[in-house]
Amino acid sequence: MMIRVFGLNKCDTCRKARAWLDEHGVAYDFIDYRDNPVPASTLAQWASAVGGWDKLVNRASLTWRGLPPERKSPESPAQWLALIAEHPTLVRRPVLTRLGEDPITGFSDKKYAEIFK
Repeated sequence: MMIRVFGLNKCDTCRKARAWLDEHGVAYDFIDYRDNPVPASTLAQWASAVGGWDKLVNRASLTWRGLPPERKSPESPAQWLALIAEHPTLVRRPVLTRLGEDPITGFSDKKYAEIFK
C-alpha cells in the first residue's frame, strides 16, 4: 500500500509523524508541499473527504491568525484554493494518504496506532 505524507520539512508535528512511522517500520514517501505544491484538484478532494475546507485548514495556526479579517471568510472553493496557494501552511498537517482511502489530517500517537494496527 503506497503511503504518502504531505507536510512541511520544518513542521514539528510532521517531524513527529515521520518519526512515528520510521519507528514502526511504516514505509512512506514524504512530500513537502512548499517545494511541491498540491494540485488544486487534490486539495478539493481532501477538503471533501475530511468534511470541508474548515476541517482541512488549520484555523489555529499563526498564518490564519495573521490574515486580515476579509481573507478569513472564503465563499467558494476557488477562494479557498487561492488562499491555500498563497499560504500553503494553512493546510492542517501532516496529511497522510493511502491509495483508495480518505486522507487523514493531523498526528497523534493514538491515531496512528489505530491506523497502522
